[in-house]
Amino acid sequence: MATTIYVMSTERFSGKTALSIALIHWLQRNGLTAGYMKPISTTAHAFEDHAVDEDAVFIKSALGQTDPLEMMVPLFLTDQETKAVLERPDTREIEARVLNAHRAIAAGKDAVVLEGGTSLREGWIINLAPPRLCGLLRARALVVVPYLHILQVVDDLLAARTWLGESMVGSVINSVPKHLISFIQEKVKPFVGRSAVPVYAVIPREKALLSVSIRELVAELEGEVLCCENACDELVETLMVGAMSAESALSHFRRGINKAVITGGDRPDIQLAAMETSTRCLILTGNLRPSPLIIGLAEERGVPIILTRHDTLKAIEIVDGFFGKARFHQQKKVDYFERLLETHMDFEALGKALGLATKP
Repeated sequence: MATTIYVMSTERFSGKTALSIALIHWLQRNGLTAGYMKPISTTAHAFEDHAVDEDAVFIKSALGQTDPLEMMVPLFLTDQETKAVLERPDTREIEARVLNAHRAIAAGKDAVVLEGGTSLREGWIINLAPPRLCGLLRARALVVVPYLHILQVVDDLLAARTWLGESMVGSVINSVPKHLISFIQEKVKPFVGRSAVPVYAVIPREKALLSVSIRELVAELEGEVLCCENACDELVETLMVGAMSAESALSHFRRGINKAVITGGDRPDIQLAAMETSTRCLILTGNLRPSPLIIGLAEERGVPIILTRHDTLKAIEIVDGFFGKARFHQQKKVDYFERLLETHMDFEALGKALGLATKP
């Protein structure tokens, strides 16, 4: 029977998708076959006449999974599905759909990695909350807790243990400020360990993992790409605003690397200064198009220009609020996260807890 590992989290944007990929790679490196499944999707997007879960699509492509998407994601808990459940509370057909999909994914494999939803609350409406789903699928839960503050981390870990009981195999604490790594390792880890909550990894916060792609910025800003469309998969780590004088712009922009610069389309002096430094893209506000000279220079230097109808303050609000909330759908971020896990994750201890025969 395949070992089932249920990767779940207490918050959105915690790194579940990247951790799921890393676990599958770890299993494969140890000579084990592994499948992927998201039992319940609440973040689906409509595509033509059907729903699509972007996490599953990315993992299927990144890992070359051969299982069909309808088995990898058997249930989309959309508004329409929710209304149907409220009108017809019998959820036995839904349960059977999930069980059959898990059986199909697990067939002939050593392990299945399940990716949970956006919190431990999901699924109660259809009687498939994490504790019950763990029981039905005989899954062991690995809970990811992103660091917000010390009290929250401890409370989330202990609450997860209470909710999940013996099915919880352990936890990962993600995105910890570097100056707190030792404290978490020396104080928090043994404290929760005494309550049967093993911590297999304390992962430091890295700016590269909080980055967003230029393409994601275009979507969030409802923008138009004026040039260098082929560079829109590059990652942006910081945001800088060009609202100063031309004389001080260059020294200001030199302080930031891998950045997006927001300024008005009528500020060619700021745009030129930004392109003299490590700028990944220009965001021009107010729907003001730059001169052909600026576009030509941007094309020469491979710097995409995004034109948005929003004013500068609104554009700043949108972009600033988006950092750290993008999904791990870029291979560069996944690769970076896996390198962090090689240093900070005790895979051997996790393998023993799961009863898997893995390489030391």
